[in-house]
Amino acid sequence: MIGERAVRRMATTRGFLKLAPHVVPAVDRAVHRLTRGRVLLSALMLPGAILTSTGARSGLPRHTPLACLPEEDGGWLVVGSNYGRREHPAWTGNLLAHPDAEISFKGADIPVRARLLAGAERAVAWERLLVLWPPYAVYQERVDRELRVFRLTRRPS
Repeated sequence: MIGERAVRRMATTRGFLKLAPHVVPAVDRAVHRLTRGRVLLSALMLPGAILTSTGARSGLPRHTPLACLPEEDGGWLVVGSNYGRREHPAWTGNLLAHPDAEISFKGADIPVRARLLAGAERAVAWERLLVLWPPYAVYQERVDRELRVFRLTRRPS
């Protein structure tokens, strides 16, 4: 698909990487709120969800739009790419401190538990995520840190 290739190419440019971390999440949160959870603009390109985690230091709810890879078992994979920036995104630290969270996915609020993947399990998930969004490889090349990959699984409400 020509449009998809162009978007993927654009997603690795310096301009996009400088602007996107500030604009994309803000627009996604606003549209999601205005449509009562029915629309997430970035989900027009990739599956997406709003993650509500508990702030690691503040203890306050934090709402973060994320690309996600739905899994057959009803879980999701998410990547702390931070658009290839040097630091891990705050939401990953929040999940490490407080793994119980919630996602809003396709209009449904779902309680989840996050687990950081490592080793062979991470490698398998990483390959699947690269099929979903090849720019993750470029983001990884730009930083010394390993991008955090989490598996979100449903938990009883």
